[in-house]
Amino acid sequence: MLMTPDAESRIRGAGLRVTRPRVAVLHAVHEHPHADTDTIIGAVRADLGEVSTQAVYDVLRALTAAGLVRRIEPSGSVARYESRVGDNHHHVVCRTCGAIEDVDCAVSHTPCLTASDDRGYVIDEAEVVYWGFCPSCSAVPTS
Repeated sequence: MLMTPDAESRIRGAGLRVTRPRVAVLHAVHEHPHADTDTIIGAVRADLGEVSTQAVYDVLRALTAAGLVRRIEPSGSVARYESRVGDNHHHVVCRTCGAIEDVDCAVSHTPCLTASDDRGYVIDEAEVVYWGFCPSCSAVPTS
């Protein structure tokens, strides 16, 4: 669990003002990896009581811009948020239930950052999504 002093320190370290909604949203993202906005709103309201939907969206936007959370949006999915930032990890998504898990780069440090033709770009991030079936869904017999 991300403790409040840690959350406050991270928020302050990113140059943001520490507020109760920011701390609560950072806690919620940390406690619910790959959560959608509705899940985060529910967790924040359970922690703080009444907080507007717009306030949570604003905090998510600020935390994402500051690099404290990462926003991902696999094809066909709503935006999801995670607290694992600063590395170039990828995701595996279940085609049946939509579960999402983190996956590290396949080999070496970050081979995915070496494009076959970078077209002159300085590449600093790659987004790879693996699609398949999670253990629970792949164990379900098809009829």
